[in-house]
Amino acid sequence: MLQQQKQIKFSNYSELYDLLVPQDHLLRSITELVDFSFVYDELKDKYCSYNGRMAEDPIRMFKYLLLKTIYSISDVDVVKRTLTDLSFKYFLGLCPEETNLIDPSLLSKFRRQRLKDTKIMDMLIKKTVCVALEKGIIQSKRFFVDATHSLSRSNSVNATDYLTYQMEQTTRIVHSINESFKLPELPDLHRLSEKKKFPVVLSTAVDYVAAVEAAPPLVAMPAVSERLNLLKEIIADAKIRYVTSKDPDARIGHKTKSRSFFGYKTHLVMSEERIIVAADVTSGEADDGKMLERLVEKTEENGVEIDTILGDTAYSSKANLDMINDKNENENKDIKLCSPLNPVISNGTRKGATFDYNKDAGMFVCPAGHMAVSRSKPQQKTNVPGKYHNPVIVFSFDVERCKVCPLREGCYKPGAKKKTYSVRVLANTHKKQMEYEKTSEFVYLQRKRYMIEAKNAELKNVFGYDRAMSYGLASMELQGAMAIFAANLKRIIRIM
Repeated sequence: MLQQQKQIKFSNYSELYDLLVPQDHLLRSITELVDFSFVYDELKDKYCSYNGRMAEDPIRMFKYLLLKTIYSISDVDVVKRTLTDLSFKYFLGLCPEETNLIDPSLLSKFRRQRLKDTKIMDMLIKKTVCVALEKGIIQSKRFFVDATHSLSRSNSVNATDYLTYQMEQTTRIVHSINESFKLPELPDLHRLSEKKKFPVVLSTAVDYVAAVEAAPPLVAMPAVSERLNLLKEIIADAKIRYVTSKDPDARIGHKTKSRSFFGYKTHLVMSEERIIVAADVTSGEADDGKMLERLVEKTEENGVEIDTILGDTAYSSKANLDMINDKNENENKDIKLCSPLNPVISNGTRKGATFDYNKDAGMFVCPAGHMAVSRSKPQQKTNVPGKYHNPVIVFSFDVERCKVCPLREGCYKPGAKKKTYSVRVLANTHKKQMEYEKTSEFVYLQRKRYMIEAKNAELKNVFGYDRAMSYGLASMELQGAMAIFAANLKRIIRIM
């Protein structure tokens, strides 16, 4: 239950704040800049209004989380430091002599219970954008768009190795109860290539489960049934993706053809004043370009007018160019998309295609998340002498994965020795954008893209956004919201 009226505490030592907390201190500046009552208005429905003991002030709890982000410390350390740091006490609205602080575990409950099912990222970004607009800081109509990756808290485990490990553990438990019980022998993987190991292990695991379930007395044992249920879950998960992890929402993304990461992506829109005006968090395999329309909508909802969007080749797809053109025609605007065309994406892909193009790796990714292993040079194919069709680029996929893919129906023909995906290069589709690329304005604007790369580095190196602090997409969104909120506030204070 929340207090209906805020209690004002008087202290004989309040003058210490004026003496020991400088006027230009970051926490004093944030306190004077932001009215945190919006946190109370947003979260008051998360508390019971008539029952239960008095809850900790949600504004103060939120400020604890902000301190954690700004100073990159743990729950325990932020409470411990508050006991001796007057700047922390000033920011939290505590008396200098206050020693009765919260238990650090309350911060975890606050994150999981009070901030659950709230659009925390949109709320915090909108608040900082409103402050920046009120102070006259955001004046430019040019905005940068980019995506930065964050690693999952836990590493991914190869499904082949994990299935083998779980079968070994199940064997140990079954034989501890009945030494004579016969189970399928684990396959010898040393002579198999990496591509052929997974189908063999997966088939063995399925036979393994069937063999144990055929013996009801064994399944009735709690130790065996628990291990067997776990093995079933791993098999079901392995059929969908080739890696497993404690983080259920993290996925494999690709930075280059040979370099991947396991985690999440944060898609950002930043003004020329280096204020982040919109953001969204997705799993690591998400296509950067497909997020542009959603980011533009969020930017406009925050009260910002867009004139130019600057991005890399991931945002120059035909769908995005058409979206900008439609927006200009329907809403009488003149938005420019300053994004270099990609030799493949620039010319349009197949209509209705569900394959996504990864601009970092230069490869297509199928709906199951598997990346093409090779691509051909542009080829001109025609059966009519003297006639030439538009060039076609052929992307080849690992057929061994396609054979056991749960989405193979309608995509992979049983018995086929290869799986390819062809894209026709339509050189005339983006003629207008190609002409724009040759202008001095385009070249000048592209030179400014370093700004958002610097902002990505700041979020990771200063606010610890290079790795997730907890599991799940919701936790990643909260971490991103706090990091962006802190970064925006610091930038506003610096400009002022």
